[in-house]
Amino acid sequence: MSGRMIVAGASLGGLRAAEQLRAAGWTGGITVIGDEPHPPYNRPPLSKEVLAGKASFASLAFTPKASAADVEWRLGTRIVSARLAGRTVELDDGAVLSYAGLVVATGMRPRRLRCPGPVAGRHTVRTIDDAQVLRDGLTRPGARVVVVGAGFIGCEVAATAVGLGAAEVTVVDPLPLPMVGPLGELLARELRRRHEERGVRFVLGAGVAGFEGGDHVTGVVLGDGSVLPADVVVEAVGSVANTEWLAGNGLDLSDGVLTDGQLRIGGRPDVVAVGDVARFPNARYDGVPRRVEHWSVPADSAKHAGKVLVGGGAGLAPFAPLPTFWSDQHDFRLQSFGAPALGLGDVRILDGEPSGDVLAGYHRDGLLVGVVALGGPSAARAAARYRAELLKQPALTPQGALS
Repeated sequence: MSGRMIVAGASLGGLRAAEQLRAAGWTGGITVIGDEPHPPYNRPPLSKEVLAGKASFASLAFTPKASAADVEWRLGTRIVSARLAGRTVELDDGAVLSYAGLVVATGMRPRRLRCPGPVAGRHTVRTIDDAQVLRDGLTRPGARVVVVGAGFIGCEVAATAVGLGAAEVTVVDPLPLPMVGPLGELLARELRRRHEERGVRFVLGAGVAGFEGGDHVTGVVLGDGSVLPADVVVEAVGSVANTEWLAGNGLDLSDGVLTDGQLRIGGRPDVVAVGDVARFPNARYDGVPRRVEHWSVPADSAKHAGKVLVGGGAGLAPFAPLPTFWSDQHDFRLQSFGAPALGLGDVRILDGEPSGDVLAGYHRDGLLVGVVALGGPSAARAAARYRAELLKQPALTPQGALS
């Protein structure tokens, strides 16, 4: 293989992909294309340290490894289409670039609520620019904040808003508990208690029907017609995969981009996907293709995909990462290893008590598939001790039995 590698996406996944292409032996050109004007930076602090004014962009920016110092970066540029059969991509300025290999690392964008009402005062948190604009709203005296969505981002923003002194912070979600999807009822119930103890109000089992206000939002209209006063609204209602540019190539783009167990797309040896846009079967579990929006996945998938794209993947075991996430909220942390969502039907306390530092284990067919710690440093250390055990577990069949 000779020519140029194109990496579509200039966030963490794109950076790690460029580095791993070099590590895998690629000596030709590498061009990374991203629609943000900023070089790659760390996103998890956006809903926490950046909103709180404790982190600058300079502290978030990644420094590429020396081996990738000659990579070409085209920032503020968007890929509008791709012709995989012809090995070309078209940019928003009309340029058409050919490639020897393509890495799809275009990631996600925030989902927006399609409800009637004003747009001004409604925010998402995905980029450094989003976070800086939102901070201006959260730091206004007497700010009334409504967060729509009680997932990771929603809970983190709510905690940060309380810390900034917002007059009211309310979290709305149609589900019965915050973060119940990834955590299950046991820890989700305790998470709600801790947030409420620190001043967050929850309105659960409720949907949003619209927004009040003229030029700027003044209230959130719920499905039952009641209105929550709001000066700032944060929409944390999930993500949409940036895959429109891949349309027309016969790919499964129903949820991200479907790959095989080696992260190849559409059976092509010259196209791979990395990061949270990739929907891949994890050989560590049941082989069902899923997207994973955890911080560890961009680096893990880039390392594997680089070897596949440069070396063809011969003799390489299927991609089988151990997902890892953490979430800092108020003065406590959630720390997880494995895939707790696969074991929500069998959650057991492994250490501690729910009201203090606690470690929960998630099991499927008696097999430990994930752990989640809630609390301080001791809980996080307890979770880390199970990492080696999770790595040693045998794989699951699609039915959940041991293979």
